[in-house]
Amino acid sequence: MNRRFALIQALVSLIALTAVVWWASNQDAPEFPTGGDAVAWLVAAVLLYAVATIMRGERWHWILTVAGVRTHRSDCYALTAVGYMGNNVLPARAGEALKVVLLSARCDASKRTLLGSVVAERILDLLALAAIFVVVVYGALSSSVLPTDRPLLAGGIGVVVLVLAGVGLWVLRRHHVFERVRDWLRPLADAPRALLGRGGALLLVGTFVLWAFEAAVYLAVARAVDLDFSITGALYLVALTNFVAALPAAPGSIGTFDAAVAFGARRLGAAGSMAVTYMLLLRFVLYIPITVVGLVILVMRYGGWSRLRSAVRLSAEAEAEATRA
Repeated sequence: MNRRFALIQALVSLIALTAVVWWASNQDAPEFPTGGDAVAWLVAAVLLYAVATIMRGERWHWILTVAGVRTHRSDCYALTAVGYMGNNVLPARAGEALKVVLLSARCDASKRTLLGSVVAERILDLLALAAIFVVVVYGALSSSVLPTDRPLLAGGIGVVVLVLAGVGLWVLRRHHVFERVRDWLRPLADAPRALLGRGGALLLVGTFVLWAFEAAVYLAVARAVDLDFSITGALYLVALTNFVAALPAAPGSIGTFDAAVAFGARRLGAAGSMAVTYMLLLRFVLYIPITVVGLVILVMRYGGWSRLRSAVRLSAEAEAEATRA
C-alpha cells in the first residue's frame, strides 16, 4: 500500500481522535444505561442494523444481476458482512477489495467487473445521502444544526471550491490524464452504466429505504440513552457521519466517525456526557457485531486469514495502477 496514503490516513485519524478524546475528557463521565427498556432499544438497534446489512446484500446481488453477473444471493449476503468486517480491521477500506476477491473465486466475472458493482453501490449511497442531507438540513431542521450562521459566506466558499475544482479538471484534461484513467476504468463501467435504466431508479429507491433503516438504528440508540432525537435528526446524523467517515482514516473510521457523531449529537441538543455515551454506544452497535459476524463467516466459509492478505495485495495493486495511469 502507498505509504504516503497510509500516513495521511493515520494522521487524519490521530487528529480527529485526539480532538474527540480532549473534548470527552472535559465532559462528565458517561453513564451507560442498564435498565430493561434501554437494553431492549440496543437489541432493536442491532437487529435493525442486521436488516440494513441484508438489504445491502440484496442490493449488491441486484446490481450484479443487472450488470449480467450471475452469483448466488447467499454469497452476496455473506460477503457484505465480510466486507464490512474488512473495512473495520483493514486499512484503505480494503473490505471492498476483500469481498471482490472472494466473490471472483465463485463466479466467472473479472475482479474489475466486480469492483464496478462496488462503485455502483457507492454511487447510489452518495446520491441518497446527499439528497437526505440537503432535505433534512435545509428543509426540515432548524438552523441550529448548520455548521455556520452565515449561509452567504458558506455559499461563497462553496463557489470558490467549485472554481478551483474546475481549474484542476482543466489541468488534468490538458495533460490527457482522463484518457489514461478512462482506459484503466473501462472494465469497471458495466455496473455503473446499469444504474441509468429503470433498474437503477428502483435501486435508488431501495437505497433510500436502506438508509431509513440505518437512521432507525441511530434513533434506537438515542432512545436507549434517553435522547429526544426525531427521525429527521437521525437522518441528519446518518448523512453527516457517513460523509465524514468517507475521509481517509484508520480502519473503522477511528476518530472521524466519532468526531462526526459528537458534533452532530451536540447540534441536536445532547448534553456533553450524554453525547459521549451516545457516541460510544453507537460505535459499538455499528462496528462490533458486524465485525464479529463477518470474521466468523470469513473463517467458516471463505478460507480465513489468507484471504485478508489477498485483499490487501489487490488494494495495493489497484492503487499502484491508478497512480501509474
